[in-house]
Amino acid sequence: MKPILKLEHIQKYYGNEGNITKAIQDISFSVEAGEFLGIMGASGSGKTTLLNCIATIDTVSAGHIYLEGTDITEIKPKSLARFRRENLGFVFQEFNLLDTLTISENIALALAINHTPAKEVEPCILSIAEKLNIRDILVKYPYQVSGGQKQRCACARAMINNPKLLLADEPTGALDSHSSQMLLSTIRSINEQLGATILMVTHDAFTASYANRILFLQDGEILTELHKGSDSRSAFFNKILNVLTIIGGGQSHVC
Repeated sequence: MKPILKLEHIQKYYGNEGNITKAIQDISFSVEAGEFLGIMGASGSGKTTLLNCIATIDTVSAGHIYLEGTDITEIKPKSLARFRRENLGFVFQEFNLLDTLTISENIALALAINHTPAKEVEPCILSIAEKLNIRDILVKYPYQVSGGQKQRCACARAMINNPKLLLADEPTGALDSHSSQMLLSTIRSINEQLGATILMVTHDAFTASYANRILFLQDGEILTELHKGSDSRSAFFNKILNVLTIIGGGQSHVC
């Protein structure tokens, strides 16, 4: 199967000749369509920088990143916004919802930006809301719902345009343990039922255990990786903890 995302010898440096920080040393990997990949590492390991490069929020110093064959490192700056809008979905730790708009209107923003015909907007919103179990809160405002419901709304907004790749940066970081479990179940169902390809950055072992494969970063390089295979989520969680114990870093947030 042809990978949907492919990274070739990515490097990212900050600073100038006298003071260079190597955030990403030399990273190569690929992601298959429909895969749920987690990226773990301690603070300063390069995981957020890597995500930002894939998201075209930051630029690489060397190497190439291909999304369905398109080299995103070659896209001109004026074309990046359109590329993100048409190909990428984002779920961040902060919900980034507008309190002056209802949940439905927040989701609709993504459709409006993508110039979706007006007659298609409501059916699209109802369809994704049904799948993510937020149909009953569509008329409410963000300040009237829980953190977990806000994050599911953010997931709906990220998925409404059927992106080729969903990028999640510490998606449970602002949630309590119960809301975290609900959100992670939602993200996994997005992967399994909607066939979404997901790349998730997290420092948390419990969160990472919902992925199918995990890359562990240290000092800007891939140190090792784990495949879930036929393991239960609990068994995979314990394997993740073992790796984190060996390399140091991460948290063992047990819910």
